[in-house]
Amino acid sequence: MARKELEIIEGLWEKVEELSGQNIFACYQCGMCSAGCPFTDEMDMLPNQVIRGLQLRDWNTMDCSAMWICASCFSCQVQCPKGVDLAKLMEAMRQIYLRQQLDHVSIDDMTPEQISKLPQIALVANFRKNTG
Repeated sequence: MARKELEIIEGLWEKVEELSGQNIFACYQCGMCSAGCPFTDEMDMLPNQVIRGLQLRDWNTMDCSAMWICASCFSCQVQCPKGVDLAKLMEAMRQIYLRQQLDHVSIDDMTPEQISKLPQIALVANFRKNTG
């Protein structure tokens, strides 16, 4: 997502905190979340780097694939000495992205066979986005 597209959201960073119920500044970058995450090999930013990007208001954070790869397994929260729930932050980032109605792939353009092979969470996310 281009920076210009997200700038229209006033208070984007505060919105992430509001939706997640988490204080992004509670994190002091110990890296325990990244050490415990089973999906870091697939992520372009480690979980602690995502939080740091949010803290620094780095627009590239909203372009990272980490928020889509996060399985919300809560291993990061279990490892965090400050109790920051990174899964909730990732979900808030996904919600903000989806609320912008930006698509990389449209389900309307897919065949029933392709749709049947999609993970259920992808369908749920699509219905969430399209129902407001």
